[in-house]
Amino acid sequence: MIRSELIQKIAEENPHLYQRDVERIVNTIFEEIIEAMAAGNRVELRGFGAFSVKQRDARTGRNPRTGEAVDVEEKHVPFFKTGKLLRDRLNGKA
Repeated sequence: MIRSELIQKIAEENPHLYQRDVERIVNTIFEEIIEAMAAGNRVELRGFGAFSVKQRDARTGRNPRTGEAVDVEEKHVPFFKTGKLLRDRLNGKA
């Protein structure tokens, strides 16, 4: 599902809301999650999962084409851990 499909589905299930308002709500939620993660905070959505940021240390990697050693800088990457409810539904337990 992509963002526009999510907005459409929410708008269909809530006919009392204008689609532009639903779009603003969805975009605001995503922006808040992004801002929190950019600040280094963890975002938890109960039953769904938790978003956090993990740090990868600097290391020496390899160029796959030439095999030459390459320095890879330290970086921060997003990480998602599923919640129990989501994990159970994916495994057919709920």
